[in-house]
Amino acid sequence: MTAEPTSRFTFVQHLVLAVLPRMAWVLTNIWGLTWRFEVIAEEGVTPVLYGQVPGPEIYCFWHQCVLPAFFYFRHSRTVILISQSYDGELIARTTSLFGYGTVRGSSSRGSRDALLGLKKVIAKNRSAIFAADGPRGPIHQSKMGPVKLAQMTGAAIRVFHLEPEHAWRLRSWDRFMIPKPFTRIVVSWARDTRLPADFAAKDLEPWREQLNAALERARLRAIEHFRKAQA
Repeated sequence: MTAEPTSRFTFVQHLVLAVLPRMAWVLTNIWGLTWRFEVIAEEGVTPVLYGQVPGPEIYCFWHQCVLPAFFYFRHSRTVILISQSYDGELIARTTSLFGYGTVRGSSSRGSRDALLGLKKVIAKNRSAIFAADGPRGPIHQSKMGPVKLAQMTGAAIRVFHLEPEHAWRLRSWDRFMIPKPFTRIVVSWARDTRLPADFAAKDLEPWREQLNAALERARLRAIEHFRKAQA
């Protein structure tokens, strides 16, 4: 996984890149250690528990729960697809401090090279992870990248959502969630999306729709879990 050239960045941007990732690493560690994770799953699903190292699979979640997902999978050797922008460089440097690998690209730029990079990740017995509707949305509408990667590799797409009981929600396109200290976070797992072996059809839209439905089931199941607890 090659780092993005940084010569095009300004002096101030270089300064931010040198300082902010380390600050984010310290604060996220302190903040995240107060969270309490609670795992639920659809029938027949074996979830990945906090601290486990996942296998050579594809993991998908909604962009709004990047922060708790980032903490939940830290030190898992998971590889993340990150855009080639300045913001992407900032995120890549931060995630590397938590043990993540990165492949640079996006659903709109560099997608072919990014998927080939992630294919190599799966071949090396590591897992790849996607914010399925990122980086620009629309919210809760998955992109085709995870399905294309599943077709290329034969790997299962594992689906989860992290829902904090108490969180600040930003006024961004994804309604980005910042879990409050000491809150419970439900990690909700839905059934995997699995393309048939040697699947070669060009029309992947039905599989993207299946993935989208699974992501929404995971999200709504987590919300319902809190409603039942409060009843």
